Amino acid sequence: MKEEEILALLRLQKTPSIGDILAKKLIATVGSAADIFKEKNYILQKINGIGSYAIQNLLDDSNQQLAEKEFQYIKKHKIEYSYFLDKDYPLNLQHCIDAPILFFKDGTIDFSNEKIISIVGTRTMTNYGSSFCEKLIDELAVYNPIIVSGFAYGVDICAHKAAMKNNLQTIAVLAHGLEQIYPKVHKKYIHKVNQHGGFITEFFHNEAPQRENFLRRNRIVAGISKATIVIESASKGGSLVTADIANSYDRDVFAVPGRINDRMSEGCNDLIYRNKAHLLQSSEDIVKMLNWDISKTTNPEQTRLFVELTDVEQKIVDFLQQKEHQLLDVIALETHIPVYQLATILLQLELKNVVKPLPGKMFKLS
Repeated sequence: MKEEEILALLRLQKTPSIGDILAKKLIATVGSAADIFKEKNYILQKINGIGSYAIQNLLDDSNQQLAEKEFQYIKKHKIEYSYFLDKDYPLNLQHCIDAPILFFKDGTIDFSNEKIISIVGTRTMTNYGSSFCEKLIDELAVYNPIIVSGFAYGVDICAHKAAMKNNLQTIAVLAHGLEQIYPKVHKKYIHKVNQHGGFITEFFHNEAPQRENFLRRNRIVAGISKATIVIESASKGGSLVTADIANSYDRDVFAVPGRINDRMSEGCNDLIYRNKAHLLQSSEDIVKMLNWDISKTTNPEQTRLFVELTDVEQKIVDFLQQKEHQLLDVIALETHIPVYQLATILLQLELKNVVKPLPGKMFKLS
């Protein structure tokens, strides 16, 4: 993407009174984000939904200065981003009208896997919720889903940790910039999450976790997934908002039932009672509802049984089986295979559907 366009997108993203829906309408009408700021006022005024106040904010030069600072940060730290019209933008999220026009990402995220589920719930989960969450992800691991959550206390971090324990990709959706972390006690999990997936956020790098940001974050959690699972929730809470958003996107919602006098089950029981969520008793409920076919799943041992590999190819497969995913240069160093030769071998393994390339010259087993 050209520098002028990314700067315009950042400026658009930072402009008050211009939400994602209106921003997309402007881009569709004018042709590009950069052209919006070159267009004459009387042309912009003809666009349905935009008024004089929004146009006044569009012309505010302070937003351009903020965009330029953020762009410098992106270049300096080599931050990856996804634009809603690009091919690498998550397909599920692309179908949501209010999805962010642009979001930033960190880690080794791969959106090619279509089995994406969000797991949400209370920050003060009980042992019942914790054991159900861990058991659920353990049982779903054979289907190799991506586990999405919000990196908060309680159900969120439990889901991330269970995903990593089962070597599943996990994505943490943040309500603040990449330079912030909330809660701070979860800082110790950043490196491991990046190894097993990563973080995404629509907020500029230094933006703090504001209350309203969490509500905006919830639409990404709901929209990026095929289904949202509520493990535990009181009668009110952010996870219920996420469930409502998922329903508005016509996505499946599941809720774990609990005893009627348990406060942390009130929200889940109510979702089920009002037919706003499917009753979730075991992993089988998800597999059947989402039509996951176990015959289509593979693991490294199955790959080795049915694909003929040369000795050097097997050496690489054995290495990746231990490391999960690794950089090209590190694979070359550890396996003592020259980079120029390794690149050719990895291509052959990719064609055999044994190895999958990831962003940043990273590779893992398919």
